[in-house]
This record gives sequence, C-alpha cells and structure tokens, in this order.
Amino acid sequence: MYLTNRFFWFAGAVIALFGVSYPLGWLFPLAQTGLAALIFLTSGDLFVLFYRRPQVGARRNTASIFSLGDPNTVIISVENMSSLNLHASITDELPVQFQIRNFSISQWLAPGEKYFLEHKLTPLSRGTYRFGHINIFVTTRLGLAERRLKEWKEEEVRVYPSIIQMKRFELRATKQIAHETGVKKMRRLGHSYEFEQIKNYVPGDDYRSVNWKASGRRGTIMVNQYEDERSQQIYCLIDKSRVMRMPFEGLSLMDYAINTSLAISNIVLKKQDKAGLITFSDVIGATIKAERKAGQLNKILEALYKEKERKGEANYELMYEAMSRLINVRSLLLLFTNFESHYALERALPTLRRLNRQHLLVVVFFENTEIRKLAGEPVEKTTDIFRQTIARQFLLDKREMVYKLRQYGIQAVLTRPQDLTLDTINKYLELKSRGLI
Repeated sequence: MYLTNRFFWFAGAVIALFGVSYPLGWLFPLAQTGLAALIFLTSGDLFVLFYRRPQVGARRNTASIFSLGDPNTVIISVENMSSLNLHASITDELPVQFQIRNFSISQWLAPGEKYFLEHKLTPLSRGTYRFGHINIFVTTRLGLAERRLKEWKEEEVRVYPSIIQMKRFELRATKQIAHETGVKKMRRLGHSYEFEQIKNYVPGDDYRSVNWKASGRRGTIMVNQYEDERSQQIYCLIDKSRVMRMPFEGLSLMDYAINTSLAISNIVLKKQDKAGLITFSDVIGATIKAERKAGQLNKILEALYKEKERKGEANYELMYEAMSRLINVRSLLLLFTNFESHYALERALPTLRRLNRQHLLVVVFFENTEIRKLAGEPVEKTTDIFRQTIARQFLLDKREMVYKLRQYGIQAVLTRPQDLTLDTINKYLELKSRGLI
C-alpha cells in the first residue's frame, strides 16, 4: 500500500486548518470535519483496492534482438479484468544500461478493456540487456491511496549491430540511389562488361550496346544487356584500437564502423559478391573469409556482436600479415579507422601503400563533428579566436590526410560518423559501377 500525493495535500490542508483554528476557534469544528472526511475517504479507497482486489494484468512485448543505436519499440499491453474504473501507473524495470530511473506510463483503464502502451528504447552498447518486473500502481477515482501489483516478467534481449539500419539501406543500394538530406543521387558511371542477355532496344539504351548481327537476323534493333561483375571479394577491416573509442552521440566510432560493416556486407551479398571481415588492434580479432554462403551474414553478425574496443595501438603490420595469409586474390578492402594527426598517418602509410598495390584499398576515417561545431561558433573574446584557429587547423589536417592518401593512389573517404554508412555504400557502388573491382 502507498499513500499518494493527493492524500498528503489533503492532510496538509487539514493540519493547516487545525493550526489556524488556535487563534480562530470557530474553525476547529471545520478542521475536525476535514480530518474525519480524510480518514473516511482513505478507508473507503483502501477497502476498494484491497477488499475488492482489482485484477489488472500487464505483459511486455519486445523483439528478441535490439538494434544498436536505433529506437527499438517496446509494447506493454495492460488489461483491466475488474469492474472498476482504475488509473494505472506502469513502471517497467528497464535494463541498467539505459540508466533511466524515472520511467513511468499513466493510463486510465475502463472495465474489461485492454490497452497497448508503446515506448521506444535506444541502446548505445552491444551486449545482453536484462528487463526486470512490471510494476502496476493502481488507484481509484479518489486517488488517495494506491496498490502495487507486480508482474513477474523478467527477460533478456541481446543488442546486435543495427539490423534496422541494414534493412533501411538495402533497398536504396539496390536502386542505386541515396535519398538523404544533402546527399545527391548516386550516378552510375559507365557499365561493366559481363554479358547477361540480348533484348529489344528501348529509348534510352546505350547505342554502343547495339548488337548488329542479332539486329540483322531479327529485323529490329537488338542491344546487349550487361550486369555487374559478381563473386568479387569485399573485406571490411575494422580498427578496434583506442582511437576508435571516441564517442559521438552516445556511440563510439567502432560501433559506427560495426553498424556500417553489417549494412555493407548485406549489400555485398545482395550484389552476388563475397563478404568478409577482419578486426584488429594490437592483436588480430575476428577473421572471416569472404564467402557467399547462405549463413555468411549471420556469421558476420555474430562476430561483430562479440567485438570489444581495446586500449592498445593498432598494429598495421600484424594486420597485413594476417591478410596475406587469408586473402589470395585481389579484393576490395574497406578500412575503418581514424587518424587524428599526420604522425599517426605517416606511421601507417607504408603498410597502406603495400596493401593498395595488391588490392583496392579504401580508407574510411572520421571527421570530428564537435570540432566542426566549435569552428563555426560566434567569436566573442580573444580566447575564442585562438580556440577557433586550433579547431580549423584540425579540420584542415584531416583534409590534407585525404589528399596525402590520394597522392599515393589510395581511395579515401572522410565522413561524419552519422553519414558513415551512406558514404561507404555510395563509395562501394561507385567503384563497382566504374569497374575498378
């Protein structure tokens, strides 16, 4: 049993009335009446709540898997199986990872009715999340006392790399477009020369694809249709060293890279290419050979789910040796890492150049959006000028790193963490349409 705020407001008013009745004796009977009314109404409220025993049930409906960094829907169904009009305050014991201590949903429950109350949770780390019990605090229309009903609904969900994001980008990649704010449509550059079929000419077909022999035999214009080359190997290389622990909007850079790796692996497999994975830091982590088997995506998903950041520096030479043993044909390598200084890039550059001679290497690293925001703030004091100058120098260094990599023929993508998936997919589609892989 719990006494509500309304009870204490009522009791406070009665106490104040008793206090005022000392100098004003004629208020004393009114204070006594108020006290009697409070006791009578509270007793009646408790009688309804505990003697008549209102039956209210609740059930939590969640997916068995949550997507990292995305709003995941949780539905709590509440049913009033009694004949009373009740007000329910539902408190779900959320997993400790969310650090939400004031979660509550209020709802009036009509007799015999069932309600579905929806809320969303956004996990910011991978792992197992444990939900506790569902507590239902019910009150009558008087609202002076409430009774807690507990539903024993403990359950666990696992937070995986973003499956929601993976599905969202799948259709866009298939249609070769990227409808996002500030991003233009993906333009297809040329075509590959893997023959698919001969078909009738329709306006808009490339004149260079006209098959003159077939046109002569059929008496109408026929064109050759080509498709993207298949069975090419695409590897995601994820740096999980300390430089990838930097958080942006709650997610670390490594988590952004993991979400992107899952999305791009799915698109690679849909394009009939082979998807693989290598994670590294001061040690080699997961190594999955590029395949196109039915369970390849689930294999990559499980490997990404288990990966953790490490505190050491990235060892690019060790990564190169592991790749030499694992990859025996020319492949597209998508390297997700982060360089915060020219010195860090210079250390890794010899290994990156060797990789690029044997494979097609794309280095994907991150723009610091907080520094970008700082560089655009209005200047009010002299210290703001110094701060902005340093911030703009950091931004300039990042752009110079891109130019440095391109100088040596290495493809480079500098992107905001929020745009990582979109920019990586566009880069893959661009390289594929240009026939570079």
